[in-house]
Amino acid sequence: MKARRNKKQIPSFRKLLKTSKVKLENKLKNKQFKQQSTLKKYRKEQRKLRQAVKDAVSKKPIPLEDPKEKRPGKRIEREEEEEEEALPLDMMDEDDLQLMRDLGQRASFLTRDLSSSEPVHAKKRKHEHVIDKYEKIPRTLQTAPEKELIHLLPIKDKSGIIPQTREKPVTDSNQGEEDQEELELEEEIIEDPIRELTLEEHLIERRKKLEEKKMHIAALGSAILGDPESNIKKLKEIRSMLTEQDPDVAVTVRKLVIISLLELFKDITPSYKIRPLTEAEKSTKIRKETQKLREFEEGLVSQYKFYLENLEQMIKDWKQRKLKKSNVVSLKAYKGLAEVAVRSLCELLVALPHFNFHNNIIVLIVPLMNDTSKSISEMCCAAVKELFKQDKLGQASLGVIKVISGFVKGQNYEVRPEMLKTFLCLRIKEVEVKKDTEDINKPKKFMTFKEKRKTLSRMQRKWKKAEEKLERELLEAEASESTERKLKLHTETLNIVFVTYFRILKTAQRSPLLPSVLEGLAKFAHLINVEFFDDLLVVLHSVIESGDLSYRESLHCVQTAFHILSGQGDVLNIDPMKFYTHLYKTLFKLHAGATNEGVRILLQCLDVMLTKRRKQVSQQRALAFIKRLCTLALHVLPNSSIGILATNRILMHTFPKTDLLLDNESQGSGVFLPELDEPEYCNAQNTALWELHALRRHYHPVVQRFAAHLIAGAPSEGSEALKPELSRRSAAELFETYSMAEMTFNPPVKSSCSKRKSEVSQGDSFLNEDLNQLIKRHCSEVATHLPLDFSKCLKTSLQ
Repeated sequence: MKARRNKKQIPSFRKLLKTSKVKLENKLKNKQFKQQSTLKKYRKEQRKLRQAVKDAVSKKPIPLEDPKEKRPGKRIEREEEEEEEALPLDMMDEDDLQLMRDLGQRASFLTRDLSSSEPVHAKKRKHEHVIDKYEKIPRTLQTAPEKELIHLLPIKDKSGIIPQTREKPVTDSNQGEEDQEELELEEEIIEDPIRELTLEEHLIERRKKLEEKKMHIAALGSAILGDPESNIKKLKEIRSMLTEQDPDVAVTVRKLVIISLLELFKDITPSYKIRPLTEAEKSTKIRKETQKLREFEEGLVSQYKFYLENLEQMIKDWKQRKLKKSNVVSLKAYKGLAEVAVRSLCELLVALPHFNFHNNIIVLIVPLMNDTSKSISEMCCAAVKELFKQDKLGQASLGVIKVISGFVKGQNYEVRPEMLKTFLCLRIKEVEVKKDTEDINKPKKFMTFKEKRKTLSRMQRKWKKAEEKLERELLEAEASESTERKLKLHTETLNIVFVTYFRILKTAQRSPLLPSVLEGLAKFAHLINVEFFDDLLVVLHSVIESGDLSYRESLHCVQTAFHILSGQGDVLNIDPMKFYTHLYKTLFKLHAGATNEGVRILLQCLDVMLTKRRKQVSQQRALAFIKRLCTLALHVLPNSSIGILATNRILMHTFPKTDLLLDNESQGSGVFLPELDEPEYCNAQNTALWELHALRRHYHPVVQRFAAHLIAGAPSEGSEALKPELSRRSAAELFETYSMAEMTFNPPVKSSCSKRKSEVSQGDSFLNEDLNQLIKRHCSEVATHLPLDFSKCLKTSLQ
């Protein structure tokens, strides 16, 4: 019978070799680990046993009371027999036997620590005397420490190998600890106590620390500016000083570091946005210069990010008003740090609109525009206005407008009006909204190969190819944004602005934001789509008639309506007579007091209503406005009078037949009705501009000059003509030029006091001759001092 064949597959030699190596290594490691662990355990047990025996030998045990006196004899014999049976005395040495006998006399041998030196049943003896208790404690004998040997190299001689050893010096640990404690006590005694500094010394010390910190910051900053690519890591060293822990200079040093990092980032930041590298770009081999530039860009972006995070944290700490564990910065100092942080963010918003994290800065700045602190709010609004003014393309402006619109809507339109006033600084005045306008410059199309082959010869095609290549290179070198892209951005920005304005007009008509909305609509009205004109005019008129607006706000409504009608609204057949009537009726609300600043808006409204719409304005309406404006010029400030008279001059040139107001004779039938609020039916042609004669004697020389010029019929030549510096300026410019905001006259007004007379007796001619002689005689007499007799006067009065 054949032997059964083993069905297991025989492993190959290579596999067997591999597995055997692994198994051998594992076995060897396990064996070594077990040996080490058992050896450690054995050493530990031996050490404990030696220590226990040493402590037991060195301490003399206290003999206990004889147990034979208290126990009966049978019990003693039985215990002795048990002890003899339990202890194999034949197998023990005499020393061990004696030790066990001594320990056996102690009742707590099995339950007590061998190393303890406390007497047995010490807790039970409560009434023993202190001295007796101390005397009964066993004394420890001073035993010589064990000598450890150090094995040296052996010596070989004729007799053989001689081993060499040396004793290892044993240092007494207790003695060393005592010496160390003595040294520490001596050092404490030698050290002088810290002397308290006076206020003057404290200030001097603080000044020294500040100078050191300033020099350190200046050295690091100059090194970075000298070679930014090599010293970019020093930005981290400067930024680490934002966590200064010295309470004397912590706040000042942090402010200095914030400002220093701001200036460094403004100087070394490139004029392009740094994007993260792709995996393919990281894996490719590059030159050393390129690698150095990449490291610089990565370090710059990371440090810039951490810097912005630090600024944000400072603002949050101020908002939350929570002290940190270090207590280095007080609550009062948080506001100062926050103001410096906000100022730095505002400067970065304006200076680096193209760089990374600009949108993050916008998200931080926009809520601070509505902050309760007036200084921080004004700072942020001023930065946003500056950004709008210098943004030519519109990319940064669009980002800010989106965030502001969302924030205003989220706050339910309960924000500061200054937030919406920033919209007035947008640079989109001359851009048309329609996308299909012909004014848009279409990109130039180059000829295809087929077109060239049909129309051009071989040499012409060659020249054309070179010319097109040159034009493409020039376009790339210019790197100018196309008009199409700019138009798209401006259109999107305007849509968001108008959506915000229309929402406020619809839902929050009594909001303090309404003046800003009306002012913005007046500025951008020429860009509104024609489809919204009818609805918008109805809303504006209803807002005016509601009576909830101030005079300034109603002027903005009128200005907005006429801006709409003067632009694309010319094609609409709308007669805004109700707006003319409202303005004519409310002109006398202006005066030399608080409403004087409203004259600026009035002059703009008159320019749009009468001058630019001259074809739609009747002669009666023009005459009524000229008459009422001359009356208004009598009771406003000089700069307002100059602006109003300049407007009347333009109206007299625009409507030549209004010179009949300079004649005394009336035209037609009727009497002028100055109290009537309808300019068309007040019969202004039957009055005269007598106010000009009163203004001719005005204390301001420019007002006098304008009044005389209008009385003469506003000539462009001759002695009564105005100088070019007055005639070439608009009414609004003259109003600003001669403003009295600084409480001074421009030009200075001459004093009207009369000259002092040399003779005092000016009124002699009005007195009687006899009276004059009597006065002169009494004045010429010498004064004599006579005693006064009051009794005489009293007697005569009684009689």
